Formats: sequence, structure tokens, C-alpha cells
Amino acid sequence: MSLRVKHLYPVVLLGMFALTLWLTPPPLAISPKAWQLFTIFLTTIIAILGNVLPIIAASVIALAISVLFGVIEPVKAYAGFSESFILMIIAAFLVSHAVHKSGLGKRLSLHIIRRFGHSTLGLGYSLIATDILIAPAFPSNTARSGVLYPIVYGLAHDCGSKVGDNTQRRAGSYLMMTSMAGLTISSGLWLTAMAVNPVGVGIAETMGIHITFGSWLLYAIVPTLIAFALIPWMLYRIYPPELRSTPDAPQKAKEALEHMGRISRNEWITAGVFISMLTFWALSGVLGIDKAAVAFGGLGILMATRVFGVEDFRSQGEALSTLIWFAILFALSTQLAEMGFMGAVASHFTLYLVGLSWMWVYILLIAVYVLIHYLFVSQSAHLLALFGIFLAVGVGAGVPGELMAMMLLFATNFNATITPQGSSCNAIYLSSGYISAREIYIYGGAVTLLTFLVFMIIGTPWILALL
Repeated sequence: MSLRVKHLYPVVLLGMFALTLWLTPPPLAISPKAWQLFTIFLTTIIAILGNVLPIIAASVIALAISVLFGVIEPVKAYAGFSESFILMIIAAFLVSHAVHKSGLGKRLSLHIIRRFGHSTLGLGYSLIATDILIAPAFPSNTARSGVLYPIVYGLAHDCGSKVGDNTQRRAGSYLMMTSMAGLTISSGLWLTAMAVNPVGVGIAETMGIHITFGSWLLYAIVPTLIAFALIPWMLYRIYPPELRSTPDAPQKAKEALEHMGRISRNEWITAGVFISMLTFWALSGVLGIDKAAVAFGGLGILMATRVFGVEDFRSQGEALSTLIWFAILFALSTQLAEMGFMGAVASHFTLYLVGLSWMWVYILLIAVYVLIHYLFVSQSAHLLALFGIFLAVGVGAGVPGELMAMMLLFATNFNATITPQGSSCNAIYLSSGYISAREIYIYGGAVTLLTFLVFMIIGTPWILALL
């Protein structure tokens, strides 16, 4: 069998699966169009997971079919391209390139290696620790990924791990995956670390469940710290870097810093822009500033000062690719929720909970809430669509209100790595080339399973003891 036929074989099989599902009468109270959109979305996920098509190709085909077959209106299909948080991802990605190009990213990474660089595992822990420390001041995990990404990129390069020369698994792949996974627990540790956290608290408040900044931190700290201890170690075992022990790295980093000399003009400009962006991002909730506008403003200054030139756009094709596939999947996922598919599935599932003890209801609700994130491209959309439903069902079955609310809120954060599109943060790390969409499904899924077990087995009795 020729290579061309072998390549077409999985495509044909996937097409047959999609056609069969498309022609199957929709179950429950799901409308025909919602069922057709689910077929398109599920087929897209399988194509990416099975490495049948690249994520950009699968997304573009899904968009074309959705519009041409009248499943969704064109204006709604293209709505994702105008979402500010998606545009922020692209701007932050381009600014990250400037941080690397100017040399500032290299300088920051060398300082980290100098202090924590005795092993790749140590670097992984240092990245998540940095994220946890800055998280309370950043009500956006996307903004934090824009801060962390250039540092991780610089660390990978300084470890001799680059994309394109078969050295990405030397250290870069592990560091990218670890940093991306770390965002899922840092976002759940602090009430202010994720924009959607206060939204969930507000919904819980309407049901008589009161959660404060202090109580949130108290409930989160034990399971989060245990997850922090386990995530870098687990990825080190199942997704190991080729470079492990680096006893000479701190001394070499010190020598490299001395060789770099004083901070250059471009580094000063980039540092000033970077710090200004961090400040405005941190204060965005208080001042009502649009985070995407902050990112574009910073990019504009870097372009005006020639730190980031027009020619740099030509070398950043991944930014455009990320914009396209993420905007498409976000729009399809949003429409799937608006058509009532998620609500119908959730309502039907609750019928099977009648007669079960509150503990079983609690476990099953959290498990389904996590798994259904395969169909969401936004943590915010997920929470807005299902948080209230799941919370009401859980409380109605006798689950303590604060326990149910907190675990759903934690799950909204720790389920983010379950898919490449599970969070806007993932798009930035995926665009690096160090990790593939399929690897995020596999190893990101493993991280999600680990954090689910940690929060359920350790977090549950911890919260109950505090109530």
C-alpha cells in the first residue's frame, strides 16, 4: 500500500464516522442543527487527537462545512475573530517574540538557570512557583501566559533545545508543557487569578453560598500545593526531557550573563514595555482597561522603536495560524452551547442521579463537568453555561453548598489542559512548536486526571473539615 493511500485511509474512515453520526436522529431534546454541529465538532477533535489532520486544517474544514451546510450563520461562525481575548493571545505572542529577540528573555532565563538550573526538573518547579506568586495580581491566565512564555522559550534555547533541529525534546517540550499545566492550578489558588472566578462566586452568592477571598485561599491551598508538588514530577516521568541533570548549568549561566554585559537599548525598551503591560494587566479589573488593547499598545511601542520590525511579522506565521484555529473552535463551541446542546446533555444526565447518596452525586457531577470541557473552547463559556446548573443539582441532592461551588470552580481551572483549545493559554504554548496538539490531548489529559484525583481525594475532605 502506497504512502498516499495509507494517509487517505484514516481520512476516509473519519468521514464515514462523521456521515453516520450526521444521519443519526438526534437524541434527547437536541435540535437537528445542534446535533449536526456536535458531529462537526466531535469529528474535528478526533481528527486532531488521531493526528489525521493538523489542528489548523481540521478547524478550517469544520468552519467551511458548518457555514456551507447552513448549520450556523456566517456572522456567528466568524465571530471568534473579533473576540478581544483571542486578539490578545496574538498580540502577546508577538510581544513575546520581541522579548526573545531583544535578548531580555535570554537574560531572564539565565538568571533563573543560575539559581535553579541544577536540573530540568528544578526549572519546571521554578516556573510554576513564579506563576503562583504573580497570579493574585493577574485576573487573566492568558496575560500570565504572555509573561511566562518568553521566559520558558528563553530557558529552552539556553538548554540547547530548539524547534526545527530535532532538539525540542531536549528540554523545551517538557518546560512548555509544565508551565502550561502550572497555569491550571495557579488560576485556582487565588480568587483574583482568573477573570471567571469572581463570576462563579457571584452565581453561588445568588444561591446563598458565600465565598470570600480568604475562604477561597484556605479551601484551595492544600490541594493546590500538593498538585504543585506532583505535576512537574509526573510530567518528568511520562513526558521526560532528554536533558535531566545539569550540574554545570548555574556556573555557565553566570559566565553567559557576564559575557552579555550591560543591558542593551532594546532590552531596556522591551523591559519598560513589558513592565508597563504587566502593571496595566494587573490593574485592568480596577481601571476597566481592555487587556487586548494593552497588548497591542505594547506591540505598537516596540514597533515604533524598531525593537520589533515589520520583517518580524513575516517570520511569525504561527501567530496567524493560532488566530485562525482558535477563533474557529471558539465560535463553534459557543454556538454549540447557545443551541442548547450542553444544557440538554447536562439536564438528561441529572435524571440518573435520583436516589444516589450526595457523595456519589458530587463525584459524578464533578467528573462530568470536567469531561464535558472537551466540547468547550473557553473556561468562561463553560462556567457560564453549566456552573449554575451543576451547582443547583448538587445542592438539591444534599451536597454541601460551599463544597460543591468550590470544586466546580476549581474544576473550571484545572480542566484547562484537557485539550489544545481548552484554554486560551494553551494556544500560546502550542504555537511555540515545542508541543503538538496530540501531545496536549495525551499529557494534558494526564495532568487533568492527576489534578482531578488530588482535588477530589485530598481537597474534598480538606474543605469538609473547614466547613
